[in-house]
Amino acid sequence: MFGTESSLSMFLNTLTPKFYVALTGTSSLISGLILIFEWWYFRKYGTSFIEQVSVSHLRPLLGGVDTAAPNNNNSSTNSNGETDSSRQSVSECKVWRNPLNLFRGAEYNRYTWVTGREPLTYYDMNLSAQDHQTFFTCDSDHLRPADAIMQKAWRERNPQARISAAHEALELEDCATAYILLAEEEATTIMEAERLFKQALKAGELCYRRSQTLQHHGTQYEAQHRRDTNVLVYIKRRLAMCSRKLGRTREAVKMMRDLMKEFPLLSMFNIHENLLESLLELQNYADVQAVLAKYDDISLPKSATICYTAALLKARAVSDKFSPEAASRRGLSTAEMNAVEAIHRAVEFNPHVPKYLLEMKSLILPPEHILKRGDSEAIAYAFFHLQHWKRVEGALNLLHCTWEGTFRMIPYPLEKGHLFYPYPICTETADRELLPMFHEVSVYPKKELPFFILFTAGLCSFTAMLALLTHQFPELMGVFAKAFLSTLFAPLNFIMEKVESILPSSLWHQLTRI
Repeated sequence: MFGTESSLSMFLNTLTPKFYVALTGTSSLISGLILIFEWWYFRKYGTSFIEQVSVSHLRPLLGGVDTAAPNNNNSSTNSNGETDSSRQSVSECKVWRNPLNLFRGAEYNRYTWVTGREPLTYYDMNLSAQDHQTFFTCDSDHLRPADAIMQKAWRERNPQARISAAHEALELEDCATAYILLAEEEATTIMEAERLFKQALKAGELCYRRSQTLQHHGTQYEAQHRRDTNVLVYIKRRLAMCSRKLGRTREAVKMMRDLMKEFPLLSMFNIHENLLESLLELQNYADVQAVLAKYDDISLPKSATICYTAALLKARAVSDKFSPEAASRRGLSTAEMNAVEAIHRAVEFNPHVPKYLLEMKSLILPPEHILKRGDSEAIAYAFFHLQHWKRVEGALNLLHCTWEGTFRMIPYPLEKGHLFYPYPICTETADRELLPMFHEVSVYPKKELPFFILFTAGLCSFTAMLALLTHQFPELMGVFAKAFLSTLFAPLNFIMEKVESILPSSLWHQLTRI
């Protein structure tokens, strides 16, 4: 290392322009590959790979402290060690059954046959399997052979095996759940699915009346009655949806109203959302307002259907005459202000919906489960309600002019909401599980590019520029490189000279021989 000035000069003189071209080109290639991987990882998972590895693996080794620990001043802790904020996060990220979910055989599978794409994810279908086991099975199923077969069928992953098991159950007796499975998965048209659901209704009503008389004879009979009630409600709801899809909308509305009167406590199916969509199709806005008055209550959970339908009714009163130029001159009237506030309320609840309603983002088939306030709920709402917004003259124009104003009222970085709870941070992860890979998940708030992507992009651009200049002007860039390296090692030469002047000459010669 000593005698560095002459050694450095000799080393630099041996470097040819080809070396500099190879060095800069290789650096540009490596940084470019890192940039491509980082960008792909960010688009797929919403975070930087390098940053994630640093936080997950390197930070604990360096003695880092988790800053995400709950603050005692801002959250209370119960006896089990759970904070209020953690409980709120879990409840906000709960996945719900889509009230308007399509039929697998007649709709989802037809899409697959035409496009070759799978519209449902494994996670979504697995959630449906869990729902079916919850709604359609009970502990006493082993006492009835057909129900025992169907209990295994709902757990089967292979669709053909499920369908075969349903046929096997029907060979033993008229089994309502077997008809349900065939209507959902084997029927290739809505008319065929409706025919099977009507057969399921006959078998389901018979089982329901039988279990209703025995429900107080013990917990086993009570569980059977609860299961038979779920089966009957499901069948009637799907029959109403078949009528709606086949154009018999008034019949569908009557079936839904009768179902809600007969089973008022079964709100888990959210039948009122099916009713709202059918009433909008009939343009029966007075009845829509009556349903909203009952379900758009502060004590009841909200949904995009509730919030955006309320906004549509308010917009309908003023949208046909609304002009942004006129409104800017004279100001908003009371009715226009109410409509704008309703739109802002809806956008705050689910900010993903407007881009689908305004056709700024392409729609896909809605999943069987949705995450409230997430992209999956926005797709499910817009898929069925876009036509209703188009039917109201000027409603989409009013939405286009006002929806972005919502974000000026919401505090950033979303530490608190305006009309609702702060927007949950878990929606992106859950939506990526619910929605197919070919769909670009909508993210709110829009994430900034991680530092390492910007850094690798700058490094790749800089080294690529150096490689290009070195290739075009090899002699000139060689001179610059030697001058830069000489400048870089100048402090080292200065230090070595000082060390040589201080140390005895005998010791210095021993060190230089080493």
